[in-house]
Amino acid sequence: MGPTADIAVIGGSGLYALLEGATEHRVQTPYGEPSDAVTIAEVGGRRVAFLPRHGRDHRHPPHLIPYRANLWALRALGVRQVLAPCAVGGLRPELGPGTFVVPDQLIDRTSGRVQTYYDRGAVHVAFGDPYCPVGRRALLDAAAGRGVPAVDGGTMVVVEGPRFSTRAESRWFTAIGGAVVNMTGHPEAVLARELALCYTPIALVTDLDAGVEAGESVTQEEVFRVFAENTDRLRGVLLDAVAALPAGRDCPCGHALDGIKLPFALP
Repeated sequence: MGPTADIAVIGGSGLYALLEGATEHRVQTPYGEPSDAVTIAEVGGRRVAFLPRHGRDHRHPPHLIPYRANLWALRALGVRQVLAPCAVGGLRPELGPGTFVVPDQLIDRTSGRVQTYYDRGAVHVAFGDPYCPVGRRALLDAAAGRGVPAVDGGTMVVVEGPRFSTRAESRWFTAIGGAVVNMTGHPEAVLARELALCYTPIALVTDLDAGVEAGESVTQEEVFRVFAENTDRLRGVLLDAVAALPAGRDCPCGHALDGIKLPFALP
């Protein structure tokens, strides 16, 4: 029997390692290789997998991340709960750099990304509430336990990238209800749902987006600097949340495919 884990963390920009004493595993999938090797270790009595979303050398830009391979590989390892830290831009003045947000909604503004496993047959998954309520609670409680203020709820607008938004786009995202803007949250979230996985993001605001306040536009240097300054806080919250996640799933995520005839077997 190969390596197994039941919880995974998909690390975002600047979070290229999480687990100590981990073993490394290469996983092949029908959708190619994942972004990098998966590392597995024990945290709080749970087997946890870690996968750097962009690769450890950040070789995968957001629009070319092998999202399908990533989620498939994690499920094949036994993972059923996924925590997904990510860097975001704030779309409201009060959501400045260093703020943590646990979103509850998503708006997809990507284009050209493959966002389904089901290219044949009638497989339509419910996605009205894209994130796991149990995972959201675990992250919020973990943040509170460490004295890390975290905003409960907010809509994450996901753009194609790799460029940052224009000021007009940024103002529009705010006008339609966005709280933060990101480049990787979709199709990651919907692919997790199509595999009946629990999926929960925690967003670290690294900058105010271009249209929020007058001044300089967002820069890559600023994003990486703020993420680095907050990596230790984020790592602590993630590890506490992992330890607190229930072993059994009592949420709608695991029932996403109930009553649906799938065109192929899941791992």
